[in-house]
Amino acid sequence: MKKIILLMNANQRKKIFKNDDLDQLSKFGEVSCNPDEKDPDTERAKELVKDANIIITSWGCPQLNKEILDQAPNAKLIIHAAGSVKGIVSDEIWKRGIRVSGCAQALGIGVAETALGFTIASMKNMWKLAQNTKQGKWAEGRNDVREVYSITVGVISAGRAGAHYIKLMKNFDVRVLLYDPFVNEKKAAAMGVEKTDLNELLKESDVVSIHAPSIPETYHMFNSETLALMKDDAVLINTARGSLIDEQALVAELKKGRLFACIDVTDPEPPTEDHPFRSLPNVVMTPHIAGAVTNGLNRIAKYAVNEIRLYLNGEAMDGEVLQSAISNLA
Repeated sequence: MKKIILLMNANQRKKIFKNDDLDQLSKFGEVSCNPDEKDPDTERAKELVKDANIIITSWGCPQLNKEILDQAPNAKLIIHAAGSVKGIVSDEIWKRGIRVSGCAQALGIGVAETALGFTIASMKNMWKLAQNTKQGKWAEGRNDVREVYSITVGVISAGRAGAHYIKLMKNFDVRVLLYDPFVNEKKAAAMGVEKTDLNELLKESDVVSIHAPSIPETYHMFNSETLALMKDDAVLINTARGSLIDEQALVAELKKGRLFACIDVTDPEPPTEDHPFRSLPNVVMTPHIAGAVTNGLNRIAKYAVNEIRLYLNGEAMDGEVLQSAISNLA
């Protein structure tokens, strides 16, 4: 019988995995859970993973290095019930031929839905209109309302979240542009989008939604030069990573009143109490809630359970991560 260990602390596990999820896992093998309320360090992880065949990690788990994996010589699969797997993988995993799957797809759904919400609310000018009505006004600002219709939406990266955002946007009568060096023309056409370069996308788009990973090549890809290319009254949405935007450059553009920004992530987090994002009238900032936060966390559990089912049935796992792809992940 397979031995399955849930390595994350007990509080984290209860937020993600419900009793019915644990029942499903028990059909695959003997399930063991970390009973501790604090995150496991390397020494504790060594104790917990002993003789495990399948290790389920999440936020707060240590990197699975040689020390830890030596205690689980028969480990064949690691499921990361969180976002990026970068924090838990090590070279030792690949040396041992252990397969790795992440739940970024499950998280990406919530991120994409948040970006869609930002898109609709911003185009409708809901943020400003809601403030106006609270101040006793009524019709002021109605002329600034735009529909998500016959506009151009630019998407930066068609990874898990970006691809789902594109799928959602296909329900609207809009033109969708894509900038993603890893997507070829054929794949872009199959997705129903127009592949273009970054500069052209910024010049053409009424809404720009960022879904790229935080890697050296994307650091401050939105800077004074690229932001200056954006159309007046364009909406910039960032539900990806704060490091993709040069915040000083964006503040400078926002102070001109040219753009509207929806910011869910900053660099660093949280931003300082006097950060201009907190006070500028043409910014909506949320505290990194685009991905799963409360009830949405259970989507991760369902996804993780299904990945194990696929693995045990000898089928391809939807979220499998290969060593060659690690450098391009968020």
